[in-house]
Amino acid sequence: MFKRLINGFTTAWKGLSLTVKHLFASNADRKITTVSDDNYFKQLEGTNTIQYPKQQLPVPEVGRYQLDVEMDDCIVCDLCAKVCPVNCIDIESIKATEAIGQTSDGTTKRLYAAKFDIDMAKCMYCGLCTIVCPTECIVMTNQYDKTVFQLSDLTYQFSDMPPEVAAEKRALFEQQQAEKQAAKLAAMQKKEGEA
Repeated sequence: MFKRLINGFTTAWKGLSLTVKHLFASNADRKITTVSDDNYFKQLEGTNTIQYPKQQLPVPEVGRYQLDVEMDDCIVCDLCAKVCPVNCIDIESIKATEAIGQTSDGTTKRLYAAKFDIDMAKCMYCGLCTIVCPTECIVMTNQYDKTVFQLSDLTYQFSDMPPEVAAEKRALFEQQQAEKQAAKLAAMQKKEGEA
């Protein structure tokens, strides 16, 4: 019993002395170095943490952070939403009655983006959406600090098409399809009448 008591005090004393040693060891700020630095894993002096936001870690070139979409280059192909393993990309497209422009790489745009939302709260930062994009309009930026107070603020809306304009574009496409169908039926009836 007495041996256990001494062992308990000895163990507590060792732990407490280690804590006190670290408490008064150093108040210097940690120097920011990259992982490729030879001395990165040998940093034994100073604090273990950086003083954020005054100090920030360097962002690696291959880091996977915040998604961004350049809507002028988007052809609304929906490949990014299909490949997303967590379904954080929500796209709604409207077919145009004619070509509506070109992307920066010369691809013809034939669809309007009525809705292009990315829920960054669901995103697992895998980067698959950036790989499959044929026009490279969806990219990962070096922004990683997107602190918000409401979870809904993490859903980014990249399409700026108002609902009224979207309804107008849908109506125009439906009217064009109805006209094509009517012309097709008229041609079939004319062909049957001649036969």
